[in-house]
Amino acid sequence: MSKGLTPILFEHVPWMDEAACQGHDTSIFFPTRGADTAPAKAICATCTVRKECLGFALHNQIRSGIWGGMSERERRVERRRLRLSLGLPYNYPLRRVDIGGKTA
Repeated sequence: MSKGLTPILFEHVPWMDEAACQGHDTSIFFPTRGADTAPAKAICATCTVRKECLGFALHNQIRSGIWGGMSERERRVERRRLRLSLGLPYNYPLRRVDIGGKTA
């Protein structure tokens, strides 16, 4: 892990074992501000669990890194889009069922 980064701690979920990012340097998925996100997104584009990854990031309100092929900014826009499409208030926390996943 790069110096100065705080690890994100969360419970392991089974789909992570199938993720295309397994074995890659994590710094690819946590680029510095203004750095190129294309390498991470290229890996995500080949991933069979991309939807689950994105749903996980949206549900858990993960604010950093590339998850499910989307940057922090892209996920913020996606959260707004989902809330609007569901008629939910701006600050309503998204649940897995809201984002097309299974309820926990």
